[in-house]
This record gives sequence, C-alpha cells and structure tokens, in this order.
Amino acid sequence: MSAVTEHDGAVVPDELVREFGELLAAAELLERIAGRELERRCGIRHAVFEVLLRLSREGERSCSMGGLAGELILTSGGMTRLVDRMQEAGLVRREPAPGDRRRQMVALTDAGRAKLDEALQVHAETLRRHFAAPLTTEQRHVLVDALSTLRTTARQELGDLH
Repeated sequence: MSAVTEHDGAVVPDELVREFGELLAAAELLERIAGRELERRCGIRHAVFEVLLRLSREGERSCSMGGLAGELILTSGGMTRLVDRMQEAGLVRREPAPGDRRRQMVALTDAGRAKLDEALQVHAETLRRHFAAPLTTEQRHVLVDALSTLRTTARQELGDLH
C-alpha cells in the first residue's frame, strides 16, 4: 500500500484514513452492543437511555424539548415522537415552560428514575465487559486522554453546539 493516495487532486495519507476508520468502526460496534443490551435487558432503546441520562443531570428541573433535540442531534419531530413514546411508558412528563406555554419542558418521573437506575447498571456491566476488559488500565487511560484531546480540538473548531 502506498503512503498516500490521490483523490480528486488531493493527497490523502492512507494510514490516517485507516486509523480514523478503526476509531469510527470501534465506536459504532461498541454503541451497537450497548444499545442491544439496553434493549434486551431493560426494554429501552439507546436514545431513550440518553434522554433519561440528560434529564437526570438536570436534577429536579425540567429540560426543554429543543435543548434535548440539540444535544441528541435529533429533529424536533424526532424528539417529539421519542418523548411521546417515553411519556406513554410513564418515564417522563411534559409541562409548559414558565412564561411561555408554547414551549414544552420534559422532566423525569419516578418510573423514569427507576428505569435509568436499572439501565445504568446494565450499561456499566456492558462497558466493563466490552470496553474496559479488552484493554489494560494504561491503554484505556491513554485512549481516553487522546479522545479528550480530539474532542476539545473539535469543539474549538465547531464552536459551542448547545
């Protein structure tokens, strides 16, 4: 394999493309495993888990539908459908925003907190088995430090997404 490949007149280092592909492939597979375990053992999709997790960070306060959609990179319609299903399952409740009844806020219910507790245990077990166990502690620390650096520089490039 050559050190570089020409693509549309631009020179692309093959090794960098392969390394980035490894990162994306590993992340995608780990996310699929995590999603499969949440669905199989807790009866919720990964997106539901993410909403429950974000709402739990708000404590007793509710979160706006738009804010959740932005954090999860969902359309407002997609977020509405997801919250509709979560409300039907008793995991969240909707309430009008203070001072603006057109805006909808979402908050965890007691059942939502209980489901999150269950899902966090399952998620932690899954991560221990499929993320932590294959790596040494040192490998994991180096990986996390490197990913943190990449995240910081990407955030600087893209600006505040919230």
